[in-house]
Amino acid sequence: MKIIRILTAACIAAGPVFAQDLPRRPDDPIPAQLETVYERGLAYLAKNQNEHGAWNDQMGGEPGVVGLCVIAFLAHGDDPNFGPHAKHIKKGIDYILSRQRESNGYIGSSMYNHGFATLALAEAYGAIDDPKLAPALEKAVELILSAQERNSLGGWRYTPDSRDADTTVSGCQLVALFGARNAGLPVPDDAIKKGLAYMSRCRGGDGAYGYTSAGGGKPTLTAIGVTCLALAKEKDGKGFQNSLGYLKDQLNYRERHYPYYFEYYMSQALFHADENAWNEWNAKNLRYLSTSQRPDGSWPGNKGAAFNTSAALLSLALNYRFLPIYEK
Repeated sequence: MKIIRILTAACIAAGPVFAQDLPRRPDDPIPAQLETVYERGLAYLAKNQNEHGAWNDQMGGEPGVVGLCVIAFLAHGDDPNFGPHAKHIKKGIDYILSRQRESNGYIGSSMYNHGFATLALAEAYGAIDDPKLAPALEKAVELILSAQERNSLGGWRYTPDSRDADTTVSGCQLVALFGARNAGLPVPDDAIKKGLAYMSRCRGGDGAYGYTSAGGGKPTLTAIGVTCLALAKEKDGKGFQNSLGYLKDQLNYRERHYPYYFEYYMSQALFHADENAWNEWNAKNLRYLSTSQRPDGSWPGNKGAAFNTSAALLSLALNYRFLPIYEK
C-alpha cells in the first residue's frame, strides 16, 4: 500500500533510529532506587519469557500483555536491536505479529488486546529493524478506525463489531492511535475528535469519568480520560481542569482490584498534565512499588505477573522519557 511504501522509504532514508529524539535532561537524573527497581523488573520479564515470546502466567499469553512487556523493555532505553534485551523485544514483537489476523489486522481476541498490541507496534516502529512492522501496524490502525466507523457512539468496546462503548476500551484505542500518529501513520483528526467526544460524554460535573456514562466516576477511568485529552493537546478546557483537579485529590488513592492498571494511567495523566502533581505522585509511586516488588523482580496480584510487572514498570517509565508517547 502507498502508506507502507512511504513509511518504508522514510525509514530507509533516515536509517535505523531509536524512536525517542528527546534525551533525558542532564539535570534530571534517574534515582538509583528507581533504576534498581526497573532493572529487577526487566530481569524478571526476560527470565520468564517463553520460547514463543509470551509469558506462561494468567494473562501472559494475551498479545496485549505481551505488548505492554515489549513497551516496558523499550521504555528503558536499551538498544532494541543489539542491546541486552533485544532478543526479548524481538520475540515479543514476533509473538504479537503471529496473533494478527491476515484478513482484517485484528490482534488477539479482544479490543483490549488489540489496542495495547497496536501501541507496542507503534512504539517499536522506527526503533526495530523489522520490515514486517509497517504493514502490521497499518492494518492494526485500519481495524481500530473501521471499528469506530461501525460504532454510532464514536467509541469502542470488546470486539471490532461492538455497537456499545466504554471508557477503558475507548481510551486504549485512542492512545494506540496517538502512538501510531507519532510513528508517522496518517490518523484522521475526525477519528480522534469522535473518540474524545465519546469520552467527554462519560465525564461528570466533578470531572470524574464513568465507565459507560457520566455516573459512577472512578480515579482509574478519569486518569484514562485525562491521558487522552493531554495527548490530544486539549488541556485548556474546563472539563480537563475539573478532571485534573479530581485526580490531584487522589494522589493517595490505591486501586484494590486493578492497582497496576490505575498506576499505569495515573502516571501518564499527571506527567502530561501537571509537573508538580506528577513529581509528588512519582515519589509516592516509587516508594510503593519498591516495597511491594517481590524478590524475583515481579509484582503480586490476581492478573498475572507479566501484566502486573509490565504495568508497574510503565508507571515508572515516565522518568526515562525515551518513547514518543512519553514526551510532553
